[in-house]
Amino acid sequence: MKIAVSGGGTGGHIYPALALIREIQKKDSNVEFLYIGTEKGLESNLVPRENIPFKSIHITGFKRKISFENVKTVLRFLKGVRDSKKMLKEFKPDVVIGTGGYVCGPVVYAAAKMGIPTIVHEQNSVPGLTNKFLSRYVDKIAICFEEAREFFPKEKVVLTGNPRASEVLGQDGIRGRLSSGLKLKVPTVLIFGGSRGARPINEAVVKSLTELSSKTYQVLYVTGDVHFEEVRKEVELVGNPENVIIKPFIHNMPEVLAGVDLTVSRAGATTLAELTSLGIPSILIPSPYVTDNHQEKNARALSDNGAARLLLEKDLTGPKLVENIDQILGNEEKLAGMKKAAKELGIPDAAQRLYSLIEQLAKK
Repeated sequence: MKIAVSGGGTGGHIYPALALIREIQKKDSNVEFLYIGTEKGLESNLVPRENIPFKSIHITGFKRKISFENVKTVLRFLKGVRDSKKMLKEFKPDVVIGTGGYVCGPVVYAAAKMGIPTIVHEQNSVPGLTNKFLSRYVDKIAICFEEAREFFPKEKVVLTGNPRASEVLGQDGIRGRLSSGLKLKVPTVLIFGGSRGARPINEAVVKSLTELSSKTYQVLYVTGDVHFEEVRKEVELVGNPENVIIKPFIHNMPEVLAGVDLTVSRAGATTLAELTSLGIPSILIPSPYVTDNHQEKNARALSDNGAARLLLEKDLTGPKLVENIDQILGNEEKLAGMKKAAKELGIPDAAQRLYSLIEQLAKK
């Protein structure tokens, strides 16, 4: 079988695609892949590093305001469709899947017009513009949140979950703790703001260091590379508690997640897929700067079901953050209930569900 994959722009679109490819390769090493992205996108670095054949097209996203730049975007889209058709004719895929980002637009559209079976994978509870556009042309739409179903033609929608949920399973939490300098038998909270960090979360944590120093739990606090030096200077002024370990970035996140009791994070779709797959309670601080406020809607899908506590950025303060951590880690019954609720929302076999959908379309 040959599968063409397209997804780009952010890690939230790329990492699920890579997780799917890796899971399929484990099951069948004979499957061939072609990844089509953009030359300047994050995917141009991540995909070749995985030894996956990569080709690029030039495309930009639409501006939400009326702009002459949108005329250029239409012309780039049309050229992207022509370039994609050439690549697809040469590769001859059995199925084409788009995992999000504007690069999927011309690639998946071209495949649909060529009569190649197509799928889009929507990670968020509120779909982006590209997937809404493509939903009219594709054969199937794979979703991760039931809340996304209403935005698409119901006969095309299949709940598969996010392939990253499958990838984090089977990790050794002990190894994750030791590699991070954490103690093995101490309750642990992981605080992070995504790959680049989040300034409001960093500010709240730094202001809480003195209070955190007296707690019986330990904290692994990930600042993000961009903010690390700034945070380090502030920490030097107030002092770094022994029970708070500060790092700029974590490369082995699946291992580390498997070893924590509670997380404080943004509400990106990939993060939530990992948390629910592992059954980890969370305090979610959605980014208010994303399209259609989709992170808050992602977070509510968990908080409304008892798997997480929602803390809006406008309400975030150091004392409020510590209060929420204490209320969860200090209440074993509450912690156990949130773990159970998170696990019930998880779809640990997401990669297999998506692969099964690909196989069904390939046989048609």
